[in-house]
Amino acid sequence: MAEYHLPTVWRIEAPLDEVYAAIEDSLRWPDWWPSVCKVEQLAGGDARGIDSVRRYVWHGKLPYRVVFDVCATRIEHNLAIEGVATGDLDGSGRWSFSSQGKLSVVRYEWHVHSKRWWMNLVAPVARAIFVRNHAQIMVQGGKALAKRLKAPLVGQENTDLMAPAVKARAGRVAAPAPAPARSGAERP
Repeated sequence: MAEYHLPTVWRIEAPLDEVYAAIEDSLRWPDWWPSVCKVEQLAGGDARGIDSVRRYVWHGKLPYRVVFDVCATRIEHNLAIEGVATGDLDGSGRWSFSSQGKLSVVRYEWHVHSKRWWMNLVAPVARAIFVRNHAQIMVQGGKALAKRLKAPLVGQENTDLMAPAVKARAGRVAAPAPAPARSGAERP
């Protein structure tokens, strides 16, 4: 299974309450985030939403959809929303929220493994394309959230935390075997 650890940070000049409310209400994401095709409630959870389950259908620039369910494991108003994903992607997602003066800072961490056979098959050569597709979806989301809140998106960062590990693994696989050690008495 291909593994991805993809944090995103959005800095939006909007009140934290408004930013949090827009992210927390993921059932309405399809109204303003173009890559979100559909979100449906599968289970309600407790009064705070813990153990609620929502199914997400996403479509980026690439010609395929990704479908997964997220079970909410932590919801703290204006602080954090966390969940466990199962489906085409298995793993965890974590939204965290903070303020820096007038800015609301939203950090999203997506740490998943692909479960689709074809994605895993082509991951060694297409991983960068999948990561770029995710980054484009998140760039689109940051801009769409800012537009929805009528607030400036001051900054956005997308990172691939697995990139150094992937390069290191690829380097180990591709590196030639070391030549046998020779003593001074051997002739080349």
